[in-house]
Amino acid sequence: GFNNLNPRLLPLCAEAIRDYIAGIKPGCERVLILPESHTRNPYYLHSLSILKACLQDAGFAVRIGSLDADFTHPHTLQTEEGVGILIEPILRKNNRIHVEGFDPCVLLLNHDLSTGIPKVLVGLEQPIYPTSQLGWSNRLKSSHFDFYDGVTQEFSAHIGLDAWFINPLSEGIDGVDFMQQTGLDELAATVDNVLERVQTRFNQYGISESPFAIVKADNGTYGMSVMSVHKGSQLLELNRKQRTRMSARKGSQKVTQVLVQEGIYSVERINSHAVSEPVIYLIGPFVVGGFYRVHHERAQHESLNTPGMYFEPFSLKTPEFEDYDEARALIPDNRFYIYGVIARLATLAAAREMAASGGNR
Repeated sequence: GFNNLNPRLLPLCAEAIRDYIAGIKPGCERVLILPESHTRNPYYLHSLSILKACLQDAGFAVRIGSLDADFTHPHTLQTEEGVGILIEPILRKNNRIHVEGFDPCVLLLNHDLSTGIPKVLVGLEQPIYPTSQLGWSNRLKSSHFDFYDGVTQEFSAHIGLDAWFINPLSEGIDGVDFMQQTGLDELAATVDNVLERVQTRFNQYGISESPFAIVKADNGTYGMSVMSVHKGSQLLELNRKQRTRMSARKGSQKVTQVLVQEGIYSVERINSHAVSEPVIYLIGPFVVGGFYRVHHERAQHESLNTPGMYFEPFSLKTPEFEDYDEARALIPDNRFYIYGVIARLATLAAAREMAASGGNR
């Protein structure tokens, strides 16, 4: 969340928010944040409080309204730092929603909509950013990577780069039931096909590592329903506990669509040995910061989005070097620029995905 960004970067967030909202809704003065449901996670609340503060620093009046139908009275919840944050029930009148005494011109969605689009958001005249049509009840990761593939192909053609260097091979598959063990043969064959294609690339570029694949639910978040495999037959040998873990995503939603994706080794290290991976934050087209997700107990081919992870903000402190040599180029904070390029390409793909979904409703 925003609580994991370097505090020195938060003024950039406010500036980016100001410019972005001015572009999408000129003259807007009031923003209503729509947070996750039933959350009392103090770390999430801390992120929410920082997002609200950034909006306020950008010059907007800001309130927070819950999408929960059973949320009927205002509640003040505590962040990890003991700061109170007020969350209020949403009210609807005709085709607009509001909280008591506050009629927003923009709705800022901070909810993944894993279980569907609430009726209260249907048919509104107020714009919703990002669109509710890209909640995880509708959105597929495979669809996003189709758009990303198009963007990276265009970008790479301009600079003479093999797009594979910035675009992992992916393939989606439907009709999988981990508990009933149906569709697993086809899933295993898909894994082997992806790994074979990756091995061809490794051979082409003299890469000695063994390829692996990440198998994950095609929709959903929270790092659920994710596993790493080195061959398709591993999926045919899962025990009941493993199948149960892969069978459901957030909100106990059943997994039937799966994405098989080329695994990327996490070569970054924090504190000399802890495996880490960069996470980049953007507001509209603006890169506003990032952090490392770090895990001491995970290998470089495993998902780090699991219990035991922690976060290290980018420090943006650059050691002194006499020349702009390779050593300087490879320090983590100088790699931030490269991460930002990839993040902007992904954001362009998401913008095309959003346009194809029907816009900001």
